[in-house]
Amino acid sequence: MKIRVFKYLSPISIYLLAIIAFSYTGWLAWLPMMYAWVLLPLIELFIKPDERNMEAAEEELARQNRIYDYMLYIIVLFQYAVLWYFLRSMRQQDLTGWDITGRIFSMGLLCGTFGINVAHELGHRVNKYEQLFAKALLATSLYMHFFIEHNKGHHKNVATPEDPSSARYNEPVYTFYFRTIFFSYLSAWKIANDDCRKKKKAVFSLYNEMIQAHLLQLLLLLLIWFFFGGLICIYFIAAATIGITLLETVNYIEHYGLQRRQTEPGKYERTMPMHSWNSDHTLGRIMLFELSRHSDHHYLASRKYQVLRHHDNSPQLPTGYPGSMILALLPPAWFAVMNKKIRELKKAEA
Repeated sequence: MKIRVFKYLSPISIYLLAIIAFSYTGWLAWLPMMYAWVLLPLIELFIKPDERNMEAAEEELARQNRIYDYMLYIIVLFQYAVLWYFLRSMRQQDLTGWDITGRIFSMGLLCGTFGINVAHELGHRVNKYEQLFAKALLATSLYMHFFIEHNKGHHKNVATPEDPSSARYNEPVYTFYFRTIFFSYLSAWKIANDDCRKKKKAVFSLYNEMIQAHLLQLLLLLLIWFFFGGLICIYFIAAATIGITLLETVNYIEHYGLQRRQTEPGKYERTMPMHSWNSDHTLGRIMLFELSRHSDHHYLASRKYQVLRHHDNSPQLPTGYPGSMILALLPPAWFAVMNKKIRELKKAEA
């Protein structure tokens, strides 16, 4: 077995940094944030993207190698173990506001990086137990409806006006947050309600996936409130909110300004690699389980993370995901870089 299989264990380093953040105070409480938003983006500025794809035989071996799956399953255990440690650490009596904020942001990073991102990968699997793992991870970000809307809404409507998770041209990320969070939530309800009607089940019943999701998330909040108190429960909600914001920032950069051509009213051309922004920057790919090879993911959603491919006709982000997310938070700089890229894409298509 090639050693590079285990490169996907390197994201666990964020958990180790989080344990340090939850164990110490001062600048160490911010260690995961400095790693993710300072060190990684800086390194990626000096490392060239790796566009290489696996050979057909090598890809088949990787697809069948269960180690790649087991590494995702381990994340579920780590996520809940570190969440417990975070909650326990917030009981510490001598924490300053700086310490508390650092620990909340560090937990929020875990909610976004693992609670939602790894759930995204597992949520596309057909095995019920893997889907259960996905929902368990999403619960740690209080965003279980993502499982419904992403799989049955976003992938169907991506890069069209019907998709609340596809950012529009010249739309700032800050207004995008409100639009995508609100309308994605409504879309999830519509999808879940329609599924109940198709199965001839009552909409307001436990057969409704959205009702299931809300009850499970409420149970998690009640357990945290009971064992750790109301204030720490609020800290957890704040961390989950940060995780949600990270996800929606990723959604923003993944499809900004890209549109599928309408073939007839209500119908669009097939989703192709050109309809998602791609990044082949190595560190971002590994730390996010190849999420940044997003063009291929939307082209073939069933393809597992370890065999996602580079496409020559996919538009490329200026740097890796961490750096691109920081750029998105500065709308004038984002528009200056990305609008130019979009104009070049349109010129090439003409």
